[in-house]
Amino acid sequence: MKIAAVTSLVNALVLALCLKGLHYFHLIKWHPIGFYKKWGWFEESSKLFHWTFFIFLLFIVGLFLYMTMRYVYVIPAVFSSLLLGLFVTITLEWIALDLPLQLSSFKKLSIPFIVIVVCLLRFLLETANFHQKEHTAQKGN
Repeated sequence: MKIAAVTSLVNALVLALCLKGLHYFHLIKWHPIGFYKKWGWFEESSKLFHWTFFIFLLFIVGLFLYMTMRYVYVIPAVFSSLLLGLFVTITLEWIALDLPLQLSSFKKLSIPFIVIVVCLLRFLLETANFHQKEHTAQKGN
């Protein structure tokens, strides 16, 4: 469980830092913590609290993915991270940018955002697969 928590925490911190960088260099057209204003959450709170809570949410999602994908180690992490990453990033950007369901909307999606999420999911899922296989091998001995 300790490895899962550390891996999820590193994943959440790196993703939050990358999202801040993508927003700073205008590679994404939406703000990573802009959902607070959109949904009316914590409007009186500081930016530090917003980012801390955002990292906590990313940590919880990462921990959930680590724990669930650990038991699907038969499927290579390359495929699962690619499919899951594409689905999640396209859905998030579609919602964040409020894009219409047209083929021309794909041009507005951020490729660096998709690449970062897929790479971080690969890190998370490969670690989960490795430790599950190691745990299974140790049980067999």
